[in-house]
Amino acid sequence: MPQITILGLGPGNPAQLTREAWEVLSAAQEVYLRTGKHPTVRAFPPSLAVHTFDRLYEEKDSFEAVYAAIVEEVLRLGKRPDGVIYAVPGHPFVAEATVPAIVERARAAKIPVRVVEGLSFVEPTARAIGRDLYPHTALVDALEIAALHVPPFPPSAPALVAQLYDRMVASEVKLTLMSVYPDDHRVALIHAAGTANEQVRWMPLYEIDRDPEIGLLTSLYLPALSPDSSFEAFQEVVARLRAPDGCPWDRKQTHRSLRKYLLEETYEALEAIDNADWEALKEELGDILLQILLHSQIAYEEGEFTMTEVLQEIHRKMVRRHPHVFGTVKVRDADEVVRNWEKIKRAEKAEKGEEAAPKSIFDDIPKGLPALVEAHKVQKRAVKEGFEWEKIEDVWAKLAEEEEELRQAKTPEEREAELGDVLFVVTNLARWYGVDSEQALRATNARFRRRFKTIEDEARRQGRPISSMNLAEMQDLWEEAKRTEK
Repeated sequence: MPQITILGLGPGNPAQLTREAWEVLSAAQEVYLRTGKHPTVRAFPPSLAVHTFDRLYEEKDSFEAVYAAIVEEVLRLGKRPDGVIYAVPGHPFVAEATVPAIVERARAAKIPVRVVEGLSFVEPTARAIGRDLYPHTALVDALEIAALHVPPFPPSAPALVAQLYDRMVASEVKLTLMSVYPDDHRVALIHAAGTANEQVRWMPLYEIDRDPEIGLLTSLYLPALSPDSSFEAFQEVVARLRAPDGCPWDRKQTHRSLRKYLLEETYEALEAIDNADWEALKEELGDILLQILLHSQIAYEEGEFTMTEVLQEIHRKMVRRHPHVFGTVKVRDADEVVRNWEKIKRAEKAEKGEEAAPKSIFDDIPKGLPALVEAHKVQKRAVKEGFEWEKIEDVWAKLAEEEEELRQAKTPEEREAELGDVLFVVTNLARWYGVDSEQALRATNARFRRRFKTIEDEARRQGRPISSMNLAEMQDLWEEAKRTEK
């Protein structure tokens, strides 16, 4: 009767074929192999007719296309009166893309499937490197890693990378892994595990693509970086702090009580950027991440949302709003990216029903922003609606008008209002010049502090209080500091 028999050939040593597999092969007249490039094939019974799908690797443009063609052919052969025996390296369900697809399609077509177990490459690899892979080792495909920019598993756990079949793939895998791991992280290349040609070579990560023995039976073992090197490990630290037996201070915090710390840590990160102090920035970004995880942990405890939902939402949003990266949309420049972004945002709001009632264009601008940042965002929204000067000279004229009104103001309330108008127009001027007004003022603040510190340092050198200096002395030192900076 029609049937598909899927047989695992083991890692490559004919002696490691299961008894069941050998009996099937001995009784069969023919067998179809995903690839004939496997050491066990040489030990097949002499009477067995062997067919391979190796030609498809030359004919097709991608592995996906190869595997799809193999699946179709095996399903066709399985409908014959005698069915088909399809053999794959290792175990049929370990690092074998074709088998799950064949089984799923066969069940839908009501074709019986028999799976003959085989020893996978995992067991002899574990023995070869002398490591117990339980409980956290990630099993990943080299081609998947090669196509990514960062590894898809946490560095706090070890990983076993399968099908590192040539030096080009090894080079791509290396580059992806080095986005997380140090270049000299010690790793093991395992060649032909479980066969007479087995080799294990420990080396720095950056050397793996230089190994001349890399081939179809090569895998890579990547030891864990450190227990504290993953997002998940830090998430556990925060959850532990909030646990009943955790830290009393952390346990009593709420979204509202943590608000000021989120703001403070953000400003400290900005200061590190302004100072080009990358060690400080590394620390401050960690402090911001702590705040994010604390808020997420509190939300989980209160039944509001989870950290997983936070990640899913921002992940989906970034993919959805970058169709020119993750889709087929073509863009000419960054301005078109921004226009598409706004268009997608409007569509998202419409789907949520947020456009049902009339709203101000300013409603979603946070009111807790620094005033200059808020002014910039308010002005940009107004400009999109056509509320804009025709030329920059008009902005300068408006600034002169507001300065005169400030001079004429009589009461404290009038002066406050007119000074606000001056600052608002100055922000508009910055926008016309393409300058970030918030950043410009922060940079000026930093320059002022540096130059004034020169005056303080000189007073200290002279052993006198700075208040004893007259204005002329201070101005001389100020100008000297300016010349030194230039």
